[in-house]
Amino acid sequence: MQLDEALLDHMAGGADPEALRELAHSTAAALLDRVHHTQDAQVVQRVITVVDTEGIEPIAELWSSADALSLPGILWRLYTMRMWMQKNQRSLAVLWTEGELPPTAASAITGMTSPVSAEDVASTADSILSGAFSGDFAVALDRASSFCHVVARALVERAKTRPAGAHRDAIVANARHLVSTAKDFSAGAALWRRGELY
Repeated sequence: MQLDEALLDHMAGGADPEALRELAHSTAAALLDRVHHTQDAQVVQRVITVVDTEGIEPIAELWSSADALSLPGILWRLYTMRMWMQKNQRSLAVLWTEGELPPTAASAITGMTSPVSAEDVASTADSILSGAFSGDFAVALDRASSFCHVVARALVERAKTRPAGAHRDAIVANARHLVSTAKDFSAGAALWRRGELY
Protein backbone atom coordinates (compact mmCIF):
# COMPACT_ATOMS: atom_id res chain seq x y z
CA MET A 1 0.00 0.00 0.00
CA GLN A 2 1.29 3.47 -0.89
CA LEU A 3 0.39 6.66 0.89
CA ASP A 4 -0.31 9.85 -1.00
CA GLU A 5 2.89 11.92 -1.19
CA ALA A 6 1.07 15.17 -0.40
CA LEU A 7 -0.43 13.56 2.70
CA LEU A 8 3.01 12.40 3.83
CA ASP A 9 4.39 15.91 3.33
CA HIS A 10 1.55 17.33 5.38
CA MET A 11 2.08 14.79 8.17
CA ALA A 12 5.76 15.66 8.24
CA GLY A 13 4.99 19.36 8.43
CA GLY A 14 6.20 19.98 4.92
CA ALA A 15 2.94 21.10 3.36
CA ASP A 16 3.13 24.10 1.06
CA PRO A 17 1.84 27.16 2.99
CA GLU A 18 0.12 28.49 -0.13
CA ALA A 19 -1.67 25.18 -0.66
CA LEU A 20 -2.79 25.21 2.98
CA ARG A 21 -4.04 28.79 2.60
CA GLU A 22 -6.03 27.82 -0.49
CA LEU A 23 -7.44 24.79 1.33
CA ALA A 24 -8.54 26.98 4.26
CA HIS A 25 -10.32 29.41 1.96
CA SER A 26 -11.95 26.75 -0.22
CA THR A 27 -13.23 24.69 2.72
CA ALA A 28 -14.64 27.77 4.48
CA ALA A 29 -16.41 28.93 1.31
CA ALA A 30 -17.74 25.45 0.49
CA LEU A 31 -19.05 24.86 4.01
CA LEU A 32 -20.76 28.24 4.21
CA ASP A 33 -22.27 27.88 0.73
CA ARG A 34 -23.55 24.35 1.38
CA VAL A 35 -25.19 25.23 4.68
CA HIS A 36 -26.64 28.49 3.33
CA HIS A 37 -28.39 26.52 0.60
CA THR A 38 -29.76 23.68 2.71
CA GLN A 39 -33.28 23.52 4.07
CA ASP A 40 -32.30 20.82 6.57
CA ALA A 41 -32.19 22.15 10.13
CA GLN A 42 -30.25 19.05 11.22
CA VAL A 43 -27.40 19.94 8.85
CA VAL A 44 -27.22 23.43 10.33
CA GLN A 45 -27.24 21.99 13.85
CA ARG A 46 -24.45 19.52 13.03
CA VAL A 47 -22.29 22.32 11.62
CA ILE A 48 -22.86 24.47 14.70
CA THR A 49 -22.05 21.66 17.14
CA VAL A 50 -19.22 20.00 15.18
CA VAL A 51 -16.71 21.23 17.76
CA ASP A 52 -18.74 19.58 20.54
CA THR A 53 -18.64 16.21 18.80
CA GLU A 54 -15.35 16.26 16.88
CA GLY A 55 -13.25 18.67 18.95
CA ILE A 56 -11.68 21.92 17.82
CA GLU A 57 -8.56 20.34 16.27
CA PRO A 58 -9.90 19.66 12.73
CA ILE A 59 -11.11 23.26 12.41
CA ALA A 60 -7.94 24.61 14.03
CA GLU A 61 -5.76 22.78 11.51
CA LEU A 62 -7.67 24.31 8.62
CA TRP A 63 -8.52 27.82 9.79
CA SER A 64 -6.62 28.97 12.88
CA SER A 65 -3.69 30.41 10.91
CA ALA A 66 -5.89 32.22 8.39
CA ASP A 67 -5.82 36.01 8.21
CA ALA A 68 -8.31 37.54 10.65
CA LEU A 69 -10.07 39.37 7.83
CA SER A 70 -10.68 36.33 5.66
CA LEU A 71 -13.62 33.94 5.55
CA PRO A 72 -11.75 31.08 7.27
CA GLY A 73 -10.29 33.51 9.82
CA ILE A 74 -13.73 34.90 10.66
CA LEU A 75 -15.30 31.43 10.86
CA TRP A 76 -12.46 30.32 13.15
CA ARG A 77 -13.19 33.27 15.44
CA LEU A 78 -16.93 32.50 15.43
CA TYR A 79 -16.34 28.88 16.41
CA THR A 80 -13.87 29.79 19.17
CA MET A 81 -16.21 32.51 20.41
CA ARG A 82 -19.04 29.98 20.68
CA MET A 83 -16.78 27.60 22.64
CA TRP A 84 -15.72 30.44 24.95
CA MET A 85 -19.33 31.54 25.53
CA GLN A 86 -20.50 27.97 26.21
CA LYS A 87 -17.64 27.32 28.62
CA ASN A 88 -18.06 30.60 30.53
CA GLN A 89 -21.83 31.05 30.54
CA ARG A 90 -22.21 32.18 34.13
CA SER A 91 -19.31 34.61 34.27
CA LEU A 92 -20.23 36.08 30.88
CA ALA A 93 -23.83 36.60 32.01
CA VAL A 94 -22.50 38.66 34.93
CA LEU A 95 -20.05 40.56 32.72
CA TRP A 96 -22.76 41.27 30.15
CA THR A 97 -25.01 42.71 32.86
CA GLU A 98 -22.17 44.87 34.17
CA GLY A 99 -21.24 46.07 30.69
CA GLU A 100 -24.83 46.84 29.67
CA LEU A 101 -25.80 49.15 32.52
CA PRO A 102 -27.82 50.96 31.38
CA PRO A 103 -28.91 48.88 28.38
CA THR A 104 -27.69 50.14 25.01
CA ALA A 105 -28.31 49.23 21.38
CA ALA A 106 -25.98 46.25 21.95
CA SER A 107 -28.84 44.43 23.69
CA ALA A 108 -31.01 44.75 20.59
CA ILE A 109 -28.16 43.89 18.22
CA THR A 110 -27.14 40.72 20.05
CA GLY A 111 -30.67 39.73 21.02
CA MET A 112 -29.82 39.60 24.73
CA THR A 113 -32.61 40.64 27.09
CA SER A 114 -32.30 41.67 30.72
CA PRO A 115 -31.86 40.02 33.09
CA VAL A 116 -29.28 37.85 31.37
CA SER A 117 -28.85 34.26 32.51
CA ALA A 118 -26.17 31.68 31.77
CA GLU A 119 -28.69 29.96 29.50
CA ASP A 120 -29.16 33.22 27.57
CA VAL A 121 -25.42 33.36 26.93
CA ALA A 122 -25.38 29.76 25.71
CA SER A 123 -28.37 30.24 23.40
CA THR A 124 -26.90 33.49 22.05
CA ALA A 125 -23.66 31.67 21.28
CA ASP A 126 -25.59 29.12 19.23
CA SER A 127 -27.81 31.68 17.54
CA ILE A 128 -24.86 33.83 16.44
CA LEU A 129 -23.15 30.85 14.82
CA SER A 130 -26.37 29.48 13.32
CA GLY A 131 -27.13 32.95 11.97
CA ALA A 132 -23.77 32.98 10.24
CA PHE A 133 -24.62 29.75 8.45
CA SER A 134 -28.34 30.05 7.85
CA GLY A 135 -29.11 33.77 8.06
CA ASP A 136 -27.42 37.03 7.18
CA PHE A 137 -23.69 36.46 7.68
CA ALA A 138 -22.94 40.16 8.25
CA VAL A 139 -25.67 40.46 10.89
CA ALA A 140 -24.18 37.47 12.73
CA LEU A 141 -20.80 39.21 12.72
CA ASP A 142 -22.39 42.44 13.99
CA ARG A 143 -23.95 40.46 16.84
CA ALA A 144 -20.62 38.83 17.69
CA SER A 145 -18.87 42.20 17.60
CA SER A 146 -21.45 43.76 19.88
CA PHE A 147 -21.17 40.95 22.41
CA CYS A 148 -17.38 41.27 22.53
CA HIS A 149 -17.57 45.06 22.98
CA VAL A 150 -19.97 44.83 25.92
CA VAL A 151 -17.90 42.21 27.74
CA ALA A 152 -14.73 44.23 27.08
CA ARG A 153 -16.41 47.32 28.55
CA ALA A 154 -17.28 45.35 31.69
CA LEU A 155 -13.71 44.09 32.01
CA VAL A 156 -12.31 47.62 31.69
CA GLU A 157 -14.61 48.78 34.48
CA ARG A 158 -13.57 45.83 36.65
CA ALA A 159 -9.90 46.59 36.06
CA LYS A 160 -10.42 50.11 37.42
CA THR A 161 -11.44 48.65 40.79
CA ARG A 162 -8.49 46.27 41.08
CA PRO A 163 -5.10 47.11 42.55
CA ALA A 164 -2.17 47.27 40.15
CA GLY A 165 -0.63 43.89 39.53
CA ALA A 166 -0.74 40.75 37.44
CA HIS A 167 -4.47 40.13 37.95
CA ARG A 168 -5.41 43.63 36.81
CA ASP A 169 -3.02 43.36 33.86
CA ALA A 170 -4.67 40.09 32.81
CA ILE A 171 -8.13 41.69 32.93
CA VAL A 172 -6.92 44.60 30.77
CA ALA A 173 -5.25 42.20 28.33
CA ASN A 174 -8.49 40.22 27.99
CA ALA A 175 -10.43 43.42 27.35
CA ARG A 176 -7.96 44.47 24.65
CA HIS A 177 -8.19 41.05 23.01
CA LEU A 178 -11.99 41.27 22.97
CA VAL A 179 -11.92 44.77 21.47
CA SER A 180 -9.56 43.53 18.77
CA THR A 181 -11.83 40.55 18.05
CA ALA A 182 -14.88 42.83 17.98
CA LYS A 183 -13.13 45.04 15.41
CA ASP A 184 -12.32 41.96 13.31
CA PHE A 185 -15.98 40.91 13.34
CA SER A 186 -17.11 44.42 12.45
CA ALA A 187 -14.59 44.72 9.62
CA GLY A 188 -15.55 41.24 8.43
CA ALA A 189 -19.21 42.29 8.30
CA ALA A 190 -18.31 45.33 6.18
CA LEU A 191 -16.23 43.18 3.83
CA TRP A 192 -19.05 40.64 3.52
CA ARG A 193 -21.56 43.37 2.63
CA ARG A 194 -19.22 44.56 -0.13
CA GLY A 195 -18.70 41.02 -1.39
CA GLU A 196 -15.02 41.14 -0.44
CA LEU A 197 -14.71 38.54 2.33
CA TYR A 198 -12.97 35.46 0.93
